[in-house]
Amino acid sequence: MRMFTLAAALAALPVEAQQSGPTYTWKMATGWASGPLMDIGAKGFAERIGQLSGGRFKIQTFPGGALGNALKVPETVKNGVAECGHTWMGYDWGKDPTTVLFGGYAGTFDTERMLHWLYEGGGAELQRQFRDQADGVVSMPLFIRTAEVFLHSRKPVKSLADLKGLKLRTAGGAMDITANDFDAVPVRMPGPDILPSLSRGTLDGTLAPLQSVKVFDIQTQVKHMTTDVSLGSFITVYAISDRAWKRLPEALRANLTEAGDFATKNHCEYVDTQEVKVVQELEQDGVKGNTMAPGQLVALNTKLQGVANEWAESLDKRNKPGSIVLRDFRKAVGK
Repeated sequence: MRMFTLAAALAALPVEAQQSGPTYTWKMATGWASGPLMDIGAKGFAERIGQLSGGRFKIQTFPGGALGNALKVPETVKNGVAECGHTWMGYDWGKDPTTVLFGGYAGTFDTERMLHWLYEGGGAELQRQFRDQADGVVSMPLFIRTAEVFLHSRKPVKSLADLKGLKLRTAGGAMDITANDFDAVPVRMPGPDILPSLSRGTLDGTLAPLQSVKVFDIQTQVKHMTTDVSLGSFITVYAISDRAWKRLPEALRANLTEAGDFATKNHCEYVDTQEVKVVQELEQDGVKGNTMAPGQLVALNTKLQGVANEWAESLDKRNKPGSIVLRDFRKAVGK
């Protein structure tokens, strides 16, 4: 069977007729080092833009840290260093917990349901409304990845008690959960810093997608992964400077939207194929899969749902920018 790749899908699509008018060259700041699937999504998006515009619109992607803080891409965009950026909204957890709704968090949608909510349930419109209100940037979905395997660690984790005291790399809302509900120590850092920290012993494990484990060689330091718990789907977004967006003609704005939708919706077979391949490679590298002990999975999910309820109540009380969005989200999922 012929293997699907995002690049092959892009190449198979016809190039649309040349559009008249000025050309545009944008810089895209990303939150990723070269290699992970999110970086593939950013580059596929840029390639699709070139096709849709007949070469009139070009986007050059830059790896995380090249144009600004890899964890603060919207800030880089808003300051005018880059016209657009590719990031995960969960990095902005400290500003407003609503961001985890659009980035995926433990106990929320899997990939298929997240896509349905974004494109059929109004999620993409809510996301754009929130980003405009909270950050003053134009934002839309750009790429979705499979759910993160719960934990990659030096020692097997089969119960909540096993998490106590572990120094775990994580981000977004999981920072709060790790500290308050797991009695572990959350550590925030970019992906390329994980392996050196594991080597020095300043980390005991990490929450990470399977592909990132291989990209960053994490399996050379940790040989256990807890496989029956996930952190929900992982949707990334692009943020566009409001000034740059307003300068674009309507046709090129439509190109941006279509390219983002394409990169988000059409990657799933490729990602799933890579997931199976990585699992096989990790097994060959001596990584062992562990499952939670009976009853522990129920206890974990109970904790996670309780955290989600606390976030919702907190936003409502403080009338934060995301409170209306969060209420709409909870109505959509029947919470």
